[in-house]
Amino acid sequence: QVQLVESGGGLVQPGGSLRLSCAASGSIFSINVMGWYRQAQGKERELVATINDGSSTNYADSVKGRFTISRDNAKNTVYLQMNSLKPEDTAVYYCNADAVRLISRAYITVWGQGTLVTVSS
Repeated sequence: QVQLVESGGGLVQPGGSLRLSCAASGSIFSINVMGWYRQAQGKERELVATINDGSSTNYADSVKGRFTISRDNAKNTVYLQMNSLKPEDTAVYYCNADAVRLISRAYITVWGQGTLVTVSS
């Protein structure tokens, strides 16, 4: 079993910053792509940012220049540094990982439980 556990969400004022963390645990052989997605109330889940095992990154246009994704491969952890937050960034943020199981070497996609980020004055 592979699990993702997120932390770092909360309430922040517009213009503020938050850092999300997501740690993967379980029977993992490797993790290829890790990413963050978000889902605002009444809207579909959307990509925020991804990072592969070579540290190449991809960002949604709406967060470019404000958010930074990074990972620590030794800890199987991905981070999302969010700066200059706006009310429209309010959403549940989900961590995602494309991983390979340790024993079966099966490819799997895993989702975290989500963490709420609220940007409001």
